[in-house]
Amino acid sequence: MKSPASDSSSAACSKSRRHLWISIFIAALVFLLPHALLAHDIPNDVTVQAFVKPEGPKLHLLLRVPLNAMRDTEFPERGAGYLDLARVDASLREAAMVWIADAIEIDEDDIRLPNPQILEVRASFPSDKSFASYEDAYAHVTGPRLSNDVQVYWNQVMLDVLFEYPIHSDRSRFSIHPGLARLGLQVITALRFLPPDGVVRAFEFVGDPGLVRLDPQWYQAALNFVKLGFFHILDGTDHLLFLFCLVIPFRSLRKLIPVITAFTVAHSITLIASAYNLAPDFLWFPPLIETLIAMSIVYMALENIVGGIGVQRRWMITFGFGLVHGFGFSFALRQTMQFAGSHLLTSLLSFNIGVELGQLLVLVLLIPLLHAFFRYAVAERMGTIILSALVAHTGWHWMLDRGARLAQFRFAWPALTAAMLAAAMHWLMAMLIVVALMWYVAKRWPLKFPLGQGPSHDPLATSATQFHSVQQGLETETGGEI
Repeated sequence: MKSPASDSSSAACSKSRRHLWISIFIAALVFLLPHALLAHDIPNDVTVQAFVKPEGPKLHLLLRVPLNAMRDTEFPERGAGYLDLARVDASLREAAMVWIADAIEIDEDDIRLPNPQILEVRASFPSDKSFASYEDAYAHVTGPRLSNDVQVYWNQVMLDVLFEYPIHSDRSRFSIHPGLARLGLQVITALRFLPPDGVVRAFEFVGDPGLVRLDPQWYQAALNFVKLGFFHILDGTDHLLFLFCLVIPFRSLRKLIPVITAFTVAHSITLIASAYNLAPDFLWFPPLIETLIAMSIVYMALENIVGGIGVQRRWMITFGFGLVHGFGFSFALRQTMQFAGSHLLTSLLSFNIGVELGQLLVLVLLIPLLHAFFRYAVAERMGTIILSALVAHTGWHWMLDRGARLAQFRFAWPALTAAMLAAAMHWLMAMLIVVALMWYVAKRWPLKFPLGQGPSHDPLATSATQFHSVQQGLETETGGEI
């Protein structure tokens, strides 16, 4: 019969062995897990080159993708771990189907095309330059393979693949959803569309851009750019603060109509000019515009604090600042103009419509909120000063930060070439036309002064009116009737 002491000793030994095995298992996991993770690392940056070419009853999709983005695929090896190029075709086809074909969707006239057929696959060196054009890339992917004597590891080569889709006509409207974002942490796709008319359309996007219409109709481009303009104004904090400064002294749509209209016309002029490559292309120009936008916010906020603002003065100043904000809009559109197809002007006007819809939404929300704030929270004049001071504080810091970035650029006067002089003359003529239009509008439809009265020619009446205006500006917020 075993004693209680021996039973306790056996239990302790069994528990110790169990703890030992658990410790060994955890140590093995700690040792092996990093190696398993390294074998399936997600690459940081992946660049995909693609051609889309409809031709007769078929559409060819030709891509080049780094092979190290094809994770969880076994590639045959030989010798010291080199890629076995003689037996790699089956693995390349599997990787192309799993990682590329299943992730890409192509529509013909908004109807999804069936799964493609893989015509050819090739392993290539990153130094290969055949993807500079479709003809060279097609000749390369249908040409001879790499010799099996080449000693290269699987993660040092590129995968070139040629897909074929059945289509009804090469004149159809095609769109593509390149869902290749899972290939890496940041995936850049450079795609070129070659329609039968011979005009190559180039696209470049980061990650998953959603559905991309390769040859959009005008209403499709218009709808897309209306949405872009609408969400751009809602995402642009500096533009919203500028709009907020406009609303504070004129809290009614009737009073804001000439001001917002001036801003709209002004930013439309510079936006369209930039889209047609009439804007300066110097490196210091974007930071200069960003600094001027911050300065416009500071100025409008300070003008609200000082008071005495009439509608006629405000719409003219807003027009000038609108020209600056238009350049800011154009910077945001540089990467999206590629989706306009052949409808550049339509897309620009649609973007402006989207911006105005966003501005109207902001006005509809801001005006009642400001009325409630001035009625229940704080006196009107004091509230105007407080809100404008907060905006001025924010704009001031933006101006200093952006000005510091601008100061890092070395300014050099451009060489006096014929092209530069021609561009300068175009801008000078445009400015003269704008000033003439502003003068004509101011004379043809003069706006009333803040008190709703025109200027008096009687010196005594003028002095009394000015005194009354200053007294009323100290008591209540100005912003006269139209």
